[in-house]
Amino acid sequence: MLTSFSSSDIAASIAKSPTVDQIGILERVARIQTRSFKGASKIQGLKMALSMIDLTTLEGKDTPSKVRQLCYKAQHLHDQAPGLPMVAAVCVYPTMVKEAKKALGNSGIKVASVSTAFPSGQAPFEVKKIDTLYALENGADEIDMVISRGRFLAGDYQFIYDEIAAIKELCTSARLKVIFETGELDSLDQVRKISDLAIVAGADFIKTSTGKIQPAATFPVVLTMLGSIKDHFDRTGQMIGMKPAGGISSSKLALQHLLLVKEVLGEAWLTNEWYRFGASSLANDLLMQYQKQLTGKYQSAAYFSID
Repeated sequence: MLTSFSSSDIAASIAKSPTVDQIGILERVARIQTRSFKGASKIQGLKMALSMIDLTTLEGKDTPSKVRQLCYKAQHLHDQAPGLPMVAAVCVYPTMVKEAKKALGNSGIKVASVSTAFPSGQAPFEVKKIDTLYALENGADEIDMVISRGRFLAGDYQFIYDEIAAIKELCTSARLKVIFETGELDSLDQVRKISDLAIVAGADFIKTSTGKIQPAATFPVVLTMLGSIKDHFDRTGQMIGMKPAGGISSSKLALQHLLLVKEVLGEAWLTNEWYRFGASSLANDLLMQYQKQLTGKYQSAAYFSID
């Protein structure tokens, strides 16, 4: 792996990560959760959230036909409601990248692939490298890598930096999302440290979770990560993307997350270039709420495809 910083440099960088004001975080989250959305602003928010979804299937039972069906849904969320956006990306395992790429064609929807021994990250680096290269060689536009959480929790920050930097070097034309699996971290201070470290190592996006571990994208965790992005932007002028994943299954939660992004980072981040939702079930709830706003009536979930 290529290393740009020494162990002492990395340790010093981590030491500079501010202590998280947990009380302040919780108070701000409580205020956000009291907010509601109505009328035109709600419709706008629902469509915006739909456009930010990485529609995901990451199961051992995934088949080519299942991936093709997911890709069709990505392009046709609900044909009975004209004017809806398409989702941002379809996220699959490396073995399904070629199938997804073919099914999406020239739609403009990205193909994201998990890598580096997702979801555990428990593999030698050479295996993680092969995993990533396989996805890239089959056409992945984005890589969602998992970090080695055990090494991070053991304080081996140099290893984590090198791992992220080396995968970033492989992504010559793909954007890199770095997954922390925050449900396995012990505190918001650790969430802040890994956020700062991943950004310095070259992450284009920082991402909460694999969706396999709970708790995942909680508001305190997301707000802590947004704080890291904001501080980095204030220092450097460089925008870093954010992807909460796991546990965001309702329109209400998605809209509250968008409000949080607007308040912390500003409207520039309210685009799928810089903000994504990692979700499998969120899309249908957004569609049901959208139809409710247009017609005044809820449609049954049966009117929307599962995948």
